[in-house]
Amino acid sequence: MSSILLIVLMVALMYFFMIRPQQKQQKKHQSMMSQLKPGDHVVTIGRLHGVVAEIDQQKRTVTLDCEGVYLVFDLGAIQRVEAQATEAPASAADAEAEAEPTAKADAEQPAEPEEAAPAEKASEDK
Repeated sequence: MSSILLIVLMVALMYFFMIRPQQKQQKKHQSMMSQLKPGDHVVTIGRLHGVVAEIDQQKRTVTLDCEGVYLVFDLGAIQRVEAQATEAPASAADAEAEAEPTAKADAEQPAEPEEAAPAEKASEDK
């Protein structure tokens, strides 16, 4: 009877220490892959860093732009996403409009005259 209890205990420990964490990791990876989009910076299982250029869900492949070299990988080859793509302004005019208020604010503030350090003043007196 005690040997059966020992076997059941070992199976339960194996489940909680090996199988369950692996299932959680697989779910996390699957959710990461479902959120993958062009422009994301990724790292493959071979430690190749690149930017997602295209995703083909039919063939389950992803095309990475590695400094002008386009490589096609299986979706399973993506290990992690380094940085999500950010939404860029729709046009150059929008980008200028966003940068313009800060440029105006900088231009409106008068420049303060720089004071010479005490050591510089002493050398000027001599």
